[in-house]
Amino acid sequence: MLHAYDFVPGTSPLLISMPHVGTELLPEIEAGLAEPAKGLCDTDWHLPTLYDFARGIGATLVIARWSRFNIDLNRPSDDKPLYATATTGLYPDVLFDGQPLFAPGKAPSVETRDLALGEIWEPYHNRLAAELERLKAEHGHAVLFDAHSIKGFVPRLFDGELPDFNIGTNDGKSCDASLTARLAETCDAPGYTHVVNGRFKGGYITRHYGNPHDHVHAVQLELAQRTYMREAPPFDYQPGPAARVQAVLARFVETLATWRPL
Repeated sequence: MLHAYDFVPGTSPLLISMPHVGTELLPEIEAGLAEPAKGLCDTDWHLPTLYDFARGIGATLVIARWSRFNIDLNRPSDDKPLYATATTGLYPDVLFDGQPLFAPGKAPSVETRDLALGEIWEPYHNRLAAELERLKAEHGHAVLFDAHSIKGFVPRLFDGELPDFNIGTNDGKSCDASLTARLAETCDAPGYTHVVNGRFKGGYITRHYGNPHDHVHAVQLELAQRTYMREAPPFDYQPGPAARVQAVLARFVETLATWRPL
């Protein structure tokens, strides 16, 4: 059995999911990667480091170990598209920039895809579901924060430059409006830009688990990588910018952890 994720239990109602930070590759996936994909360029780099403070706030963390190039944890298992515009699927075959993910004739077999579904995707989602039930039982409600990052410019996926903080709540369906408003206020910080339900409204995790009527409030944040790292190889962490954006993120996460529904 594969080790699908790292888990850190917490004491607050907040569960943080990091589905795209993993870098491990199944053998057939690694052997088949096209040259531009070998640097794992579409990874949400360094988020466990950036959000390390969340442990002190009492958040529970579920952190993916396996690269999204094996299987995308933020897509439904039936691979139904989440966006009408360009996107990537459950089993990605192209990079964000449109280049092929795999060398010609090297796409993964059905057996490898089934392995990824059964031993990476399903355990991750089983843990999310179990933790949300635990948090609801302990606190009366649960808050799910799906943490992501992305390059500020990806012409294939969106026009122009992304704001720094891209909050998604499935057009208000996955989260109480009062919590969304407070989160937007925390992002209204000097030197940064933000948007709510812009290009990124939340992926499968936000849409599937977020249900305020069932006392689960889910929020996705796509953070522009320029705020804390170099967006080009070697994708290194930038401590100065990272420390500045962490001050905003700390308020964001604290708001998620301490908010209570009326």
